[in-house]
Amino acid sequence: MTAAATPAAPNFEELLPLPVSIADATSGLLNAPHWMGLALHLPLRFEDKASITAMDALHVGQKVNLLATVVGSEVQHHPRKQLRVWVEDGNTTLLLRWLHFYPGLREKLAEGTRIQISGQIRQGFGTFEMVHPTVKIAPAGATANPTNPDTTPTIPPAADAVLEPVYPSTGQLKQSDWHRWMKKLPAACFIDTLPASLCRKYKLLAWPKALQTLHGQAKPDELYDLNLRTHAAWTRVKVDEMLAQQLLLREYRQQRTQEKASVLKPAKAGLVKKFIARLPFKLTGAQERSCREIFDDLAQPYPMQRLLQGDVGSGKTLVAALACLRAIENGKQAAILAPTEVLAAQHHHKLTPLFEAVGVRCAKLQGAMKKSDKDRTLAALAAGEIDVVIGTHALVQNQVEFKSLALVVVDEQHRFGVAQRLSLIAKASNGHLAHQLMMSATPIPRTLAQTYLSDLAVSSLDEKPPGRKPIITKLLSQKKREQLIAAIEGEIEKGQQAYWVCPLIEESETLDLQAAQATYADLCEQLPKRRIGLLHGKQDNKLKQATMAAFAAGDLDLLVSTTVIEVGVDVGNASLMVIDQAERFGLAQLHQLRGRVGRGSVQSVCVLLYGGPLSNTSKMRLKAMHESDDGFYLAEKDLEIRGPGELLGKRQSGLPMMRYADPLIDKDLLELARVLAQQMPMDTENTRRHIQRWIEETPWWLS
Repeated sequence: MTAAATPAAPNFEELLPLPVSIADATSGLLNAPHWMGLALHLPLRFEDKASITAMDALHVGQKVNLLATVVGSEVQHHPRKQLRVWVEDGNTTLLLRWLHFYPGLREKLAEGTRIQISGQIRQGFGTFEMVHPTVKIAPAGATANPTNPDTTPTIPPAADAVLEPVYPSTGQLKQSDWHRWMKKLPAACFIDTLPASLCRKYKLLAWPKALQTLHGQAKPDELYDLNLRTHAAWTRVKVDEMLAQQLLLREYRQQRTQEKASVLKPAKAGLVKKFIARLPFKLTGAQERSCREIFDDLAQPYPMQRLLQGDVGSGKTLVAALACLRAIENGKQAAILAPTEVLAAQHHHKLTPLFEAVGVRCAKLQGAMKKSDKDRTLAALAAGEIDVVIGTHALVQNQVEFKSLALVVVDEQHRFGVAQRLSLIAKASNGHLAHQLMMSATPIPRTLAQTYLSDLAVSSLDEKPPGRKPIITKLLSQKKREQLIAAIEGEIEKGQQAYWVCPLIEESETLDLQAAQATYADLCEQLPKRRIGLLHGKQDNKLKQATMAAFAAGDLDLLVSTTVIEVGVDVGNASLMVIDQAERFGLAQLHQLRGRVGRGSVQSVCVLLYGGPLSNTSKMRLKAMHESDDGFYLAEKDLEIRGPGELLGKRQSGLPMMRYADPLIDKDLLELARVLAQQMPMDTENTRRHIQRWIEETPWWLS
């Protein structure tokens, strides 16, 4: 892929030493991209410092602008040094106090000086006061003469009065620095990248007007809309930001069609048909639809980029296996990348007999393998003696070579960075890229997919295999822990098995392990007749696999585990899931864990064991879990609770998060941005400038 690299984002640390020289920026101290980054440093809020409040109508807590005359001042040294200045307007007096002040401030505020004051009213000793107010010398002729003092009057602002923007800042920078710099923005920052015809058609404010409004040219009567960010200037900013994302994704889609990939078409006596014929059940309608979509993509001469999303237990692994078989029946190889060794082992255990039944050679590759076993697998892969390999991050290592890789399946794709996925699909031969099928059991909300993943095709498994009963979810206080343990005893007595998932503690693997070991010891003591196993990430690979195998075989009654069992573990006889201190978990993770049960014909139960007091966020999560077991509904709730930045993550998506637009709140503007992207011409200077204006980093596909 070839394209002009996007300029680096402005480094505001570079700006810090230049408050004086920045006025002479035309000399080249800052280039255009740095100026544009400065121009897009938009205000947090706006303050009306033109409308003056009468001093005889003040009340505590009020943020006001006042016009008054200095009537006295002193520097007080006890109990601490401070500057005290008294101001007066008519018969009303106000005390101004500074605990930190520069030596010339008292001289500036000499007796008789008329000043304009901005700040918050506080109750002092016997009088109202302001602490560290903003003051400036009032313009000549300024007067405060309200006509109706009983209604907190204000003086109408002058015709040229404007609101003052308040910028996000640090302790090293004053608001005056930002105001001075914004006045020096060069003309290049005000170029409108959206054609005038589109602005008129969709009633969008011109870019120069929007930027000028936000950087200090707004009128007092616009204060309410500006601070709520419903003003036309903010609308233009939000649309432009989302449009940049859509244009970049459109560009990527176009570039991807220029890459080469193996064309994978149905074989006459293909493995796919043989495999389906041997299944003891019928594919669901959603599985059949997803297979058709995937097979259509695989038949194209450019790389597939498809996300297969579906709820836990919806049959994603089977669809992925059929995609692998399409590659293999064309004489190619496939790879399945899993985030954990437990999940990789589970996939290998589950798929190997199914693949071998139709003559497909399957192997696994994991970091914990013996060197001799790993070397044999690597040699067989390079020689083409393995058709499909299932592994962990070990698959992306440089020494891994394939004879004819054509398809990469990435399970739980959000667990891998973009670079890891790219390094694997680049292992295809003859200058091709491998097709990529990404799987996620955490459905991505439609709004988020439209915003950040619209370069991906999405297949959704929105129905579960017939015969599966809904999982009953119960909320239980830690105070009823003893009754819960008695209930576990009863389930085991019926021949069922159970999971007990230990809490997350400060995101520390060491503390998680300590919690798991303490819980394991406690349950062994309270259930002495039961066979209890312990599973956690610090165990060596052999012990983990042996523990999981024992649980799957029914040799263990209860498995105490950290979140290592979150995905992929499939034991049909397990009918009870206990999630300890459930309030510590995210909504998606709770749903994933709940999905480890409900895989057999017996009614399954998930118990969310919580402590108190609960935060509002925890209450919302637990309530949503109790109300629904629909992963698509819970994904939307998770987006509402956490927001897009935390849900997707910048590293995983490959795109920066929105700074000003919110896809949840601004859904109508998102749709407008999508329409505009379709109408913007391709590969023009304005289109490139628009992308560069908003995208702070060079995206991985343009680097």
